[in-house]
Formats: sequence, structure tokens, C-alpha cells
Amino acid sequence: MSSSVRVVLAGVVAAVLAAAAYYFWSGSSGEEGDRKGGQAVLVVLAPVETRDFSDVIEAVGTAKANESIDITAKTADTVGKLNFADGQRVEKGFIIAEMATREQTADLGSARASLAEAEKTYARIRELSGKGYATRAQLDGAVAARDSAAAQMKSLESRVSDRLLRAPFGGVLGLRRVSAGSLVRPGDVITTLDDISLIKLDFTVPEAFMSALRVGSTVRVGVAAYPARTFEGKVTSIDTRVDPVSRAVAVRAEIANDDGTLKPGMLMTVNLVTNQRTVIAVPEESLVPLEDRQYVYLVNAEKKAERREVKIGVRQPGFVEIVSGLKTGEQVVVEGTLKLRPDSTVRVAGDEKNGEGAKRANRGAGGSGS
Repeated sequence: MSSSVRVVLAGVVAAVLAAAAYYFWSGSSGEEGDRKGGQAVLVVLAPVETRDFSDVIEAVGTAKANESIDITAKTADTVGKLNFADGQRVEKGFIIAEMATREQTADLGSARASLAEAEKTYARIRELSGKGYATRAQLDGAVAARDSAAAQMKSLESRVSDRLLRAPFGGVLGLRRVSAGSLVRPGDVITTLDDISLIKLDFTVPEAFMSALRVGSTVRVGVAAYPARTFEGKVTSIDTRVDPVSRAVAVRAEIANDDGTLKPGMLMTVNLVTNQRTVIAVPEESLVPLEDRQYVYLVNAEKKAERREVKIGVRQPGFVEIVSGLKTGEQVVVEGTLKLRPDSTVRVAGDEKNGEGAKRANRGAGGSGS
């Protein structure tokens, strides 16, 4: 390699080293300047304010109808008529099904006729007895015959009634389990009846949270079938005993279900809202965690960053409860915290625009005056 080439290479290397040294020292001096407050850090502030917070106990439970029964046959008989469609809503007293009642109806008609005749006979004998033409024994016999006929009629009415299956409360009927003409026996299920205008939700809560349980507390419920909806209800009762095995207490809540969306048997995720309160809170992004402590940055009157330790409580989406360390009216840094150190010089976003606007206004006022 010629000496001239060596000289050129040596010059290039020297230039590169000089450039690197310049970059290093200029960068270091710039960082040092930042640390000394030579270059202000741009930050965004947010106010410390009060918000409504609450504690939430999570659980799962199963939906139950407000009232629910199986409509069953009371006697062994043939189904004469079914008066409903699957899923029909009925009122209390609606005749759901009729058993074959021709023979019983005929017997009931005969019994009513016998009662009417017995009442007429009793009325005649009582009148004769009052005039002294009938004995006391005849009158007693007429009374006995009338009462016996009345009892017989009531017995037949009860039998006929047992063959008319009525809704004991208003609700929604389930699927038909039998057809007209089917032979049923006592206990055979014909259909179901559920009052789902109100859903009862039973769930358990660990005994550690019993002190937070209150009748009237709000529950927010979600179901897999409607992931975008949240249903709200109230705690109506708390069991008097703790299960010695699970160490949990049973809780019942009621949820309005006027549109019939919720169905008995649904699995529900429960958020039990307790200890509702108004507290001081800040945006979550303002927190600066260091080891096991939490800090926030504030900006003092000299536009310097002030780091302050805070004690936090529960969180809710976007905000965190401040137990101590701040008061309402103060402002915390929510953007720019990663670049801040205690006593760093800061520039508050929005101040520059306000300052430029004021300068333009002042210049405009001066120009109009001249």
C-alpha cells in the first residue's frame, strides 16, 4: 500500500473519531442541560377531582323464576282438552287443561237437583212445623237430608274441579308434555308454569366479605347470551347461616325481567356493589410506581416538577382512588411522566398557545392604538 493511501485512510479515521467524540460530548452536555433544567419537558396536566367509587364482590349464580311449578294431573284420567299453546302467557285462574268429565258432570247435575229438592222439602216441613202439623223429628230429618245433599254436591264439585287444571298464578307456560286423549296418572307432568317477570338470583359470598353485605345493595349481572348487556338488581335477603364446609353465606337478589329476556336456569356472573362512596381520584396514567410505592408529579409555581408519594385504594376503568397525599383542586401530570425527574423544568401543554394568543392580542392592540 502506498504512503499516500495510508495518509488518506488515517485522515478518514481521524475524522470519524472526531465526529463521534463531538456527538458524544454534545449529547452528554445536552442531557446534562436537561437535568439541570436547561430544556423544559412538555407535560399535560389533569385535575384532582372527586368521583363515585364502590367495592365490588364477584360471584356466580343461577337464575330462578319468581314462582315456578309443574302442572301435574291430580287423578288418573284421560286428557279431555288442552287450552294452551307452548310458551303462552296466562293469568291466574286460567284453565290449562280439562280431564274427561262427562260422568262427573252428570253426577254433579244430579246432586244439584237432589239438593234443590231437599231444600224445598225442608222449607215445607219447617212451615208445617210452625203451624203444628209436622213433628220435630220430621223437621230434623228434612234438615239432615238437605245437609247430606249439599255435602254430596260439594264432593262432586271438588272432583270436577280436580279435573280442571287452573293456573295458580300468572306466568308463562312451558312445552306440552301430553296430548288430548292421553291417559295420565297423579303426578304426571302436563306442562310447566313460570312467573319470570322477576328473576331470583341465588349466589354465595365468602364469609370474609359478610361485613360488607347489606339488604338493598346493588348487583350487576351479566349472562353469556347477552354479553353487551348488564342487568341490575337488589339484594333482598341474606341467609342466617354460614355453610361450615364452603365457609360462604347464601345471598338472594331480585332482578326485574319485564321483557322476559332472562330465563330460569341461566348461569350469571354477579358483581355485588358495596361500600359506595365519593372519594378523591386521579387518572391511572398519572401514577409513577417505584418499588412498592406509588408517586405522582405535580407542577409548582416555578414550573418545576414535584414528585409526591400517594396512597391508593381501589381502581375503576381509567381512574384510581387516592387515600392520602392529594387534595381536590391540585393538578397532576398525566403525559410526560417518563421524562420527568424531581425539580425538572416543565412546559405545560396549552400555556404556549395561550401565551402566543396574548402576544398577538397585545400586538393588535398596539397597532390599533398607533
